Amino acid sequence: MSPPVPKPAAAKPRAKRPAASRPAAARPSESGRASGGGLFRRRVPQKVLTQFTNQLSTLVAAGLPLVRCLRILEGQTPTGPFREIVEAVADDVEGGAALSESLSKHPHVFDRLYVNMVRAGEASGLLGTILERLAEFSRKSQNVRAQVRGAMTYPVMVMGFALLVVTAVMVFVVPNFEGIYTELGATMPPMTAVLLTVARSLGHYWYLYLAVPFLLFVLFGFLSKRETVAYQIDRLKLAIPLFGRLMRKSVVARFTRTMGTLLESGVPILESLSIVRSAIPNRVLADAVEDVHDSIREGETIARPLGESGVFDDIVVNMIDVGEETGQLDTMLLRIADNYDDEVDLEVTTVIKAIEPLLLIAVALLVGAIVVALFLPLVGIMQEFTSVR
Repeated sequence: MSPPVPKPAAAKPRAKRPAASRPAAARPSESGRASGGGLFRRRVPQKVLTQFTNQLSTLVAAGLPLVRCLRILEGQTPTGPFREIVEAVADDVEGGAALSESLSKHPHVFDRLYVNMVRAGEASGLLGTILERLAEFSRKSQNVRAQVRGAMTYPVMVMGFALLVVTAVMVFVVPNFEGIYTELGATMPPMTAVLLTVARSLGHYWYLYLAVPFLLFVLFGFLSKRETVAYQIDRLKLAIPLFGRLMRKSVVARFTRTMGTLLESGVPILESLSIVRSAIPNRVLADAVEDVHDSIREGETIARPLGESGVFDDIVVNMIDVGEETGQLDTMLLRIADNYDDEVDLEVTTVIKAIEPLLLIAVALLVGAIVVALFLPLVGIMQEFTSVR
């Protein structure tokens, strides 16, 4: 009689933390652990999301099961709100939910573009490829935003520093000259009188100089929420010298790359246009995209409404038109985006080179005006002294 064959050891289930030990934001709830409605939720930096997407695409392309990929990323994500979200997504996928369905529960992190591309990847069986495209899209979009932000930051920092220096001069230096001129009985020229008045008001009513800009900022924010005012503000942004051209090119680059990536991933064109419209911050271009959506729904083309918007250059409209005719619209849009990314980089360099001398001239004129105003009474005193002799 042969000995009994031993039964194979049962697979050891993955240990889970008890519900009581999990953070409150990471516990399952009746609503499916959605995290989109918190009033004081903390935003996840775009850099973190780009890194997550890039790592997830690499792991999926290596052939690892999706749940294991998510658990690996959960383990290496620092403790914080994003780790809780990754854990929630991994738990949902492990429970049988689709990745796109799990991501859609966290709309403040994974927007419609992200979710729809993942859904298209799941439907086509090319999730790894779609994630690679999404990672590349995130990297390039982040680079463009960083370039535009850098071009805007430089003049603000220079003007802020100049304003601090001028304020210090007005508060601590100019009043001393006023005392000297009063003792000498000097006649104050109009330019000097205005300067001394501003210096006195700055010393006594400094809180008004802080409150007025703050109130104007709040008023601007309130008015910009009105659709008609916001539209005019966005149109004005595109018309600002130097910066307007940079903003226009960055907006066109974002539109073409977003649209091209969605179409390349298999998202239907009407759904792609709806997603792109919500992803574009400029209302002028967003309205143009809405016109395109209506145009296609009525059986017309994309190029005509874009050309009528006044945002797109003729070459861009013609390239999109050619892409429609040849059936390679996604390829043409991505090619336009690559070209405009290079132009944004060049435009940033041009803006910074043009801004530097203009800022120096503005600061020099301001400081020069203060110096001239301070020393004009001395000229009068010297003339009186000469006439007496």
